[in-house]
Amino acid sequence: MIAGIPKETFPSETRVALVPVGVQVLKKAGVEVIIEAGAGTTAGFPDEEYQAKGATVVKDRAEVFAKADIILQVRGLGANPENGKADLKLMKEGQMILAFMEPLTAKEEVQALAKKKVVSLAMELVPRITRAQSMDALSSMANLAGYKSVLLAANYLPKIFPMMMTAAGTLVAARVFIVGVGVAGLQAIATARRLGAVVSAYDIRPAVKEQVLSLGAKFVEFELETESAEDSGGYAKAMDEEFYKKQREMMLKVVAESDVVITTAAVPGKKAPILVTEEMVKGMSLGSVLVDLAAERGGNCEITEPGKVVKKHGVTIVGTTNLPATLPYNASQTYSKNITNFMALLIKDGKLELNLEDEIIKESLVTNAGEIANPRVKEALGL
Repeated sequence: MIAGIPKETFPSETRVALVPVGVQVLKKAGVEVIIEAGAGTTAGFPDEEYQAKGATVVKDRAEVFAKADIILQVRGLGANPENGKADLKLMKEGQMILAFMEPLTAKEEVQALAKKKVVSLAMELVPRITRAQSMDALSSMANLAGYKSVLLAANYLPKIFPMMMTAAGTLVAARVFIVGVGVAGLQAIATARRLGAVVSAYDIRPAVKEQVLSLGAKFVEFELETESAEDSGGYAKAMDEEFYKKQREMMLKVVAESDVVITTAAVPGKKAPILVTEEMVKGMSLGSVLVDLAAERGGNCEITEPGKVVKKHGVTIVGTTNLPATLPYNASQTYSKNITNFMALLIKDGKLELNLEDEIIKESLVTNAGEIANPRVKEALGL
């Protein structure tokens, strides 16, 4: 059995699906690894390290697809809509693909995979259950994005984060407001606290209050009806516009008092909700910073420009996308671990086996036997 690791082709994608240590793990399970030359270079893993762990390095991408029973990628076709099309003709019937795929929004790409009769599994569909925690790549990447968001904010803010006693007097600590307390939000709180900021946070799910307080931040509470704000999988649900309107009105004062606002609210498969309006940005102090972690899905701030850092109304709005790729060494390490843990479910007696009795495999499966096999994906794509 052979696992293939092609080089990532999405613009500015620096991560790799499998690090050298992962090669060793797969070899122990009876899986040979073939990797495209240079696939790990931008993440800090040279070809020599893969060879030392027993991988075969080849220069021809087509050879990777031709020989592999399963292709391991960071960004599969749906998450790499333009450059990923070139890989379609290299895929073969019955081949497995395990990667991020944006299956809830990439209708054309998912249909193309089904037509090609490949078995595709999406890492972002891994259910949030205890047994699947070690495979939860969304959380792995969100953790790093939350950390990096604070460093970006600190870099653009014309103030220091910690309170500092100096001979010239006391410099007050920066005030940081985190909107959305998921994995990214919690890591942002922890990082901002480590840098010495005064941190407050808000989430529509009141259950996260205890986590916020445990990290030494203040939990901001608004009088809103939030009972239906979380789905059975632990993800935030999309609320109606009336709810978001009330929420924005209540947030206005907190945003105005903050030096840094970091927004992290994303609903899987949907456009990010607008939480910070242009009016709210206008109310922020000159030199303040807003980092929008939902920029890739349109942004939580009304005037975020995805992929850009802009200055509007005296406020720096950071819309940088794909933050985990700015920390490719660690992002690749954690993603590789998620991948090898998932692979353990797919391998039986040295062969690939699609056990649809397993909840994790069943919920992550997108296409199989020429069909879109996932009811959630079908519903999201209107099929």
